[in-house]
Order: sequence, then C-alpha cells, then structure tokens
Amino acid sequence: MEKIDCFGDQCPIPVLKADAQIKSIKKGESFMLITDHSCVVRSIEEKYAHQNIGIQIDEVMNGVWEIIFTKL
Repeated sequence: MEKIDCFGDQCPIPVLKADAQIKSIKKGESFMLITDHSCVVRSIEEKYAHQNIGIQIDEVMNGVWEIIFTKL
C-alpha cells in the first residue's frame, strides 16, 4: 500500500494530495495518508462523506493519524 507522508502539511495540501492519489488508483485499491494535523482529519471526513471513497481513520499516536482511502 502506498503511503503519503503529510507531516507538517496544513490544509488544504493533504486533501489535494489525497485527491490526486484517488484519481490515480483503480476501484478496490487503497492508499494511506499520514498526518499530524487534526484539521486535515476533519476536512477529509467532510469531503469524502458522500463520495465513493471508503475512509478509515486511526489515531496511532497522540496527534498522529493514519487515514486509509479505498476507492469503492
């Protein structure tokens, strides 16, 4: 699984990186975005809530999130 490191990137940069990666993957494929900004998590939840993208968000450490995107 491809990982996109967005440590230190503030909105909207991680969301734009996710958009670009979503366009490049096929149905059923996944990738992980890693971030250290809670605003990124909120933005992603809002943006992809009603799209054909599955998201799984896990706070792996205090203030560090791994977000798995799957194209449905």
